Amino acid sequence: MVRVTVLLLTAVLFGMSGSAAAEPPPGTGIPRSVRAMSAGRPASDGARLVVAAPGPGRILDLSVYSAAMDRLIPVEVLPAPDDSRPAPTLYLLNGVDGGTDTGRWSDGGNWLTKTDIEDFFADKQVTVVIPIGGAGSFFADWRADDPVLGRQRWSTFLTQELPPIMDTAFGGSGRNALAGPSMASSAVFRLALAAPGRYRAIGSYSGCVRTGDAAGQLMVDAIVASQRGDPRNLWGPPADPAWSANDPYLHAAGLRGTAIYVSSGTGAPGPLDSLAGPGIDGSPVKLADQLVIGGILDAVTAVCTGQLRDRLRGLDIPATFDLRPSGTHSWGYWQEDLHNSWPMFAAALGQ
Repeated sequence: MVRVTVLLLTAVLFGMSGSAAAEPPPGTGIPRSVRAMSAGRPASDGARLVVAAPGPGRILDLSVYSAAMDRLIPVEVLPAPDDSRPAPTLYLLNGVDGGTDTGRWSDGGNWLTKTDIEDFFADKQVTVVIPIGGAGSFFADWRADDPVLGRQRWSTFLTQELPPIMDTAFGGSGRNALAGPSMASSAVFRLALAAPGRYRAIGSYSGCVRTGDAAGQLMVDAIVASQRGDPRNLWGPPADPAWSANDPYLHAAGLRGTAIYVSSGTGAPGPLDSLAGPGIDGSPVKLADQLVIGGILDAVTAVCTGQLRDRLRGLDIPATFDLRPSGTHSWGYWQEDLHNSWPMFAAALGQ
């Protein structure tokens, strides 16, 4: 199926451009059809799929040019198993490091390296798309370029540029969903509000959605600063109205009609917080980090999640909340969250 998808991608791009580009030299280990791929005619906004190459297993490694950010964005894709019929798309965002914590996505903490999504979605008719990058960005459109983090226009990329490209390349049905943990957990709400109807369902795992109050601003400041960025380039100084304008908690009424799943642990040690737990590899140092740092973080997100639950109840907006009695801020729990939220996504996506 991967080879068929790659051939379809090639056909799409050549059909758009009307001509083939010069191929890289043979012997690169990439099939001829992929080596021959070049940028097609850009979309009206300039965004385009530049190249696709087979990765390990079913993964396709894509480079997508974002006109809004004026750079190539790595995008990893798990194509739907049956490419003869349309499929919905599930976008999975990564956490604070954008999936690139060592400078190379395959070594970083992201959905592909830390969870079982390749196996989990092997028999599900959905295309899974994982953008790589956006460390400390909150996947927002920043008001100013940052000296360290550069130009951040993730909201434009994820709501306007990327979805049409993915739908064209992979035969999308036009039905989309979006999920993410930690830093991305507030972004999924913000993106759904920015593009009403674009995402039929959202999943938020271990996060704080409220960003406009003093506590939320401190949280945002800490995350941006952890990546050496300046939060003033995001939404301005603390008194700037942009903070409230971009707070999903305050604008939650706009989520009516969107399927919502929210989860969090409490920070107390749970069943996955042991030397045998996922990602621990028997390391006492890793376990200590997960128990202490991960415990503190999910203790905080448990409070935020409770506040969001009360907010949505007050607005009479249906949502599923999974407030686990234990568990830390870690990928093992987020894998379980994705599994548990999939029935909601499947219903919203028509599966």
